[in-house]
Amino acid sequence: MAQSTNSTLNASPREPDGSRANRRLRREGQVPGTLYGGEGEAVSFSVDSRELRAALHASGAVVDLVVGGTSEPAVLKDAQRHPVRGEMTHVDFVRVNLNVAIQAVVPLIVVDAEESPGVVEGGVVDQPIREVHVEALPNEIPESIEISVATLNIGETAPLSSAVVPAGVTLLDEDDLVVVSLLAPRLEIEETIEEETELIGEDGEPIEGAGEEGEAGDGGEGGGGEAGGGGDESGEKSDDDAG
Repeated sequence: MAQSTNSTLNASPREPDGSRANRRLRREGQVPGTLYGGEGEAVSFSVDSRELRAALHASGAVVDLVVGGTSEPAVLKDAQRHPVRGEMTHVDFVRVNLNVAIQAVVPLIVVDAEESPGVVEGGVVDQPIREVHVEALPNEIPESIEISVATLNIGETAPLSSAVVPAGVTLLDEDDLVVVSLLAPRLEIEETIEEETELIGEDGEPIEGAGEEGEAGDGGEGGGGEAGGGGDESGEKSDDDAG
């Protein structure tokens, strides 16, 4: 759904004093950031970490970033995070013109799985693509793009072209990109693998002795024939001795 209202994010101007000053800000619960782009100069600011999270989690890609009393529409361009704690350590916002389309990455959400005949039969939804690239006016960037699997059977796939795209939004990825597959039940897959490994083996090599029973039988019949021949030869020798 297109968005018509923006979240307001109040920030304080700061001097770009380097990493020591930024560490002090983080200890105080602030996140350092930079606003750039458009026709204005780059502006350094700091913002309360809790207010930042709330603004980014609210509906809409655009926020009204207020720095030193001046409000400008902006979108998050990049967020650096702590490698262990995952908290944001620095953010970059870029100014946007609300009348000019921008590109963004939004989540791809699978819906209607409970209605899928394949899922009812025990199939498993596999979603290799979880984000898509879109282009739209800043206030019309959707929170997510939905794709339905209501008609999928086991073994079938859904291309990106079957996704529900709001008016005014353009998908930038290929239409034939497979984004969802409905796989066979895992138990069925494991049973097939077990049947194959009984003949082939887990290392891919044929198992010794498999399929050799017929050969052994042929050898037995041949052996019996030779034994019979030996009997005839023995009989001939007996006649000679008798003579």
